[in-house]
Amino acid sequence: MAWILPDWPAPPEVRALSTQRSGGVSAAPFESLNLGAHVGDSAEAVAENRRRLRSAARLPGEPVWLSQQHGTYVLDLDGAHDAAAGADASFTSRPGRVCAILTADCMPVLLASDSGAGVAAAHAGWRGLAAGVIEATVRALALPPQSLLAWLGPAIGPAHFEIGAEVREELLRADPRAEAAFVGNARGRYMADLAALARRRLEGLGIARIYGGGACTYAAPEEYFSYRRDGRTGRQATLIWLEK
Repeated sequence: MAWILPDWPAPPEVRALSTQRSGGVSAAPFESLNLGAHVGDSAEAVAENRRRLRSAARLPGEPVWLSQQHGTYVLDLDGAHDAAAGADASFTSRPGRVCAILTADCMPVLLASDSGAGVAAAHAGWRGLAAGVIEATVRALALPPQSLLAWLGPAIGPAHFEIGAEVREELLRADPRAEAAFVGNARGRYMADLAALARRRLEGLGIARIYGGGACTYAAPEEYFSYRRDGRTGRQATLIWLEK
């Protein structure tokens, strides 16, 4: 089983990882470590893949798998919660509770306090960015922005993320000064830089310490699932928690 660890100066009690696609039991087109239960893979394979991840990573508990909607609802894992209700981010200030985001091109964004006071994970595709999922997650975490570290996980890169003018306009409506994140192409469309858009949102909130953002899911078929590349495919997971 393979995963990457965020390269960021988070305190020792903050633990995080982002899975790659090897080491599971799912058959094509979900081979092999598909962690998404909503993509058409067998329930038994997904359950075994999740069990393997929990064991291999020595997770302190089962990750809270969200029913992601490309929206802005942030689930508080420290109170009574219903992960099936639909949320695109979660946060916790208590050890042993694992925030989890599933992606196959959208950008997972992790947040952690430099004191270990809290952590959060957000699902930031273009719809989530336009709607304000990063801003909603920072508000929910309720910690001073200057105390936060951010890490941008694997997502579709600017060489492969083609969008139409209507999507560009929606993203610019939410952030009018983000023109540099879009490059026109010969087809009259645009190549968009999700990482640049996410960085702008984080910086606008006062978060200056931002890491990651270089791994492209589309360009690495042996390592990552990509919906844009493959259509019917699995999901990788990005997790963050506080160690007990």
